[in-house]
Amino acid sequence: MISELEKFKALLDDQYTWPAPYLFKFIVPSTELKTLEGMVEGNKLSEKPSKNGKYTSVSFTSVCNSSDEVIQMYQKVSTIPGILSL
Repeated sequence: MISELEKFKALLDDQYTWPAPYLFKFIVPSTELKTLEGMVEGNKLSEKPSKNGKYTSVSFTSVCNSSDEVIQMYQKVSTIPGILSL
């Protein structure tokens, strides 16, 4: 049986010709924003706080050399408590 990760990798490889710019989008608790910023250092972030300021929407585009790099980024930030990857 094919795992969700393998399906995602196959979809990325089907949709992109590497290297390619990839748009990452996350919703992170505002208390964890600095943690995310540290993990994606070197990327120009677009940030938008929620109405009550509890969460922040963060997006950035990064040139990735392979689907593995995209997956590694998602795995890296998944260690942040409360983060949602979009």
